[in-house]
Amino acid sequence: MSLHSAIKGKLISVIGDEVDTCVGFLLGGVGEINKNRHPNFMVVDKNTAVSEIEDCFKRFLKRDDIDIILINQNYAELIRHVIDAHSSPVPAVLEIPSKDHPYDASKDSILRRARGMFNPEDLVR
Repeated sequence: MSLHSAIKGKLISVIGDEVDTCVGFLLGGVGEINKNRHPNFMVVDKNTAVSEIEDCFKRFLKRDDIDIILINQNYAELIRHVIDAHSSPVPAVLEIPSKDHPYDASKDSILRRARGMFNPEDLVR
């Protein structure tokens, strides 16, 4: 059973490394193949071309059954221009760390946008 909203039937997709990210989420039940036999995950390795990651990300954006895209931040950096161009709230794009690449908040485009929406002084009260 896929880990998705029972009401909407929406999925979480993953673009990540094989060893930890994809295997972990697949073991957690995130993996799904739609009626057109397209998976909601992409395993990236050292031989994966940047264009393949970009194409996969764009496919996930177009799918109406995906609400969240999880992507390792180091791969997000490779396609930053595409991620920055995505302005719709759905699917939400969340950058996550990998075992070999820790999370860097300064590189996260979603976090940068959120910071721009709020005045830090308003949050302290």
